[in-house]
Amino acid sequence: MAYEAGLIGEHGSIVEVRRLIDRVAKSAARAVIVYGETGTGKGLIARLIHQQSPRASQQFIDVNCAAIPDQLLESELFGHEKGAFTGAVARKSGLIEAANGGSIFLDEIRDMNLVMQAKLLTVLDTQRMRRVGATDSVAIDVRFIAATNRILFSEVNAGRFREDLYYRLQVVAINMPPLRERGDDVFVLTDHFLRRLSGRYNRVIRGLEPEVAGIFRRYAWPGNVRELENLLERIFILEDEDIIMLRHLPARILREVQDAGRAGDMPVVDAGAAPGSRNYYEATAAYQTGLIRGALAATSGNLADAADRLGLSRHALRHQMLKLTID
Repeated sequence: MAYEAGLIGEHGSIVEVRRLIDRVAKSAARAVIVYGETGTGKGLIARLIHQQSPRASQQFIDVNCAAIPDQLLESELFGHEKGAFTGAVARKSGLIEAANGGSIFLDEIRDMNLVMQAKLLTVLDTQRMRRVGATDSVAIDVRFIAATNRILFSEVNAGRFREDLYYRLQVVAINMPPLRERGDDVFVLTDHFLRRLSGRYNRVIRGLEPEVAGIFRRYAWPGNVRELENLLERIFILEDEDIIMLRHLPARILREVQDAGRAGDMPVVDAGAAPGSRNYYEATAAYQTGLIRGALAATSGNLADAADRLGLSRHALRHQMLKLTID
């Protein structure tokens, strides 16, 4: 996910996250932890904290703790002296030292073993670190931003995470909500990604058919924002139409929505099958008009209820009604 555009979204929870990022970035906090499911944008938050801080001109180092074997993680983070272990033929500075003056992002910190957790706690408390094999420590000035997709307190209770490190990180905590809890942000993000992908692939996709919008609202998005972006890019690569239709969506998504009962009384059908029209555009307009009129009739003309029934925002429903000249 590109971070140049900032944190995209209008939901209240995202407004609060942006407020916290601004406060934390400008503060003297040495440690921050970001919670969130996979794909919600924890790395984006870490970069924004760095970019909006006085440290922005210095290094931002990104470390995936789950991707580095335990036996190598200490050397990667702290560096080592020549001869510290077999193969250490020269002194090497670690990633913490490289981030001096800036920020280091420790993604999936839960996967760090207990010994490394203790050493990290010492660094946080003293702002000093010691290379592997060294006798002296060196002073550092680094902001540590940690992230995890798990509930750390449960890991503490299970003995897999140090309680003292947990409370040290918990001083400043930011919770990134999953996409399924962000309401119409799925459409705000869709518009953002469509504009960006249009520039990358040099063509335009204007938006979603109403029935696709209903699916987008009801789908649980287990892969969150990353899954949405990847789906839209797949459609840019594989499809030719300038609007996203049901047949463009993976069968898995349609099946999950139906199985979970999130589709309500909106049948998943091929919009192109609308009868009595001479071409695709007339068929599409007729199908959309029927959906909207049906929703309005079922809700006695209540726009808010009809919009919810169709999986649209009220604004989007009004726009469609004007476009289709529906009174």
